[in-house]
Parts: sequence; structure tokens; C-alpha cells
Amino acid sequence: MSPFEPSPLLLALIVFKSFVYLECLALLALTRGLFGRGPSRLAALVTLALAALGILESIAPLYAAAHASLLPTLSRFLAWQQGAPALLLASLPLALSAVLPGRRFRAIDILHMILLAALLGLWLAARFV
Repeated sequence: MSPFEPSPLLLALIVFKSFVYLECLALLALTRGLFGRGPSRLAALVTLALAALGILESIAPLYAAAHASLLPTLSRFLAWQQGAPALLLASLPLALSAVLPGRRFRAIDILHMILLAALLGLWLAARFV
């Protein structure tokens, strides 16, 4: 590998946070939103909305919707600090829904922790290896 080729871990991190994380987060939030109750459902729906905005921003250029007024601001926010604050902000309400009344399916919380661990693990591996 030449010095100008990116690390495979860096490429894996980029693919994971761009095309896997928000989609999996949206599925987990949708499941909690469909089957949860009360405050837990509302927190999951906030996560679903944030994840949907992130997914919209990533696919909007494919549909020539780049002229929409919200997309440039959203794109800048998702690019800030390589996207980590936006991904963690989208995960926060779902993590909060794990302790709120009305939660169901503990497996959603376990899968969410695995998803967060994968993001953090890839970030650490790409940064320090």
C-alpha cells in the first residue's frame, strides 16, 4: 500500500457512517415507534425524524433536490466534525427512550448499543491505527 492510499479502516468508517448507521438507527427507531408507548414512543419518533433527515441529505443529490433550502444547512451540519455530532445527536433520543416509560423490546436497546459500539470502535481504529 502506498502512502497516498487511505487505510481500509478509514474507508470502512466512512462507509459505515455514511450508508449504514443512519439507516439502521432509523429501523430501530421505527420499531420502537411502532411498538412503544408514551414518552418512549415520542423519543423514538424524534430519532426517526433526525435519521430520516440525514438519509434525505445523503440521497438528495441523486434526485436533483439539491436546490431545496434546508439541504445546504443540513449538509454543513452533517459534515461538521466529520459527522460525529450529528450521528450522536440522532442517537440520543433513542438512547433516552430506553429508560423512559412505555419502552418495549429490550433487544432494540441492545442493538442500538452494538451500533454505537461499532461506530466508536471504527472511529478509534481509524484514528489510532
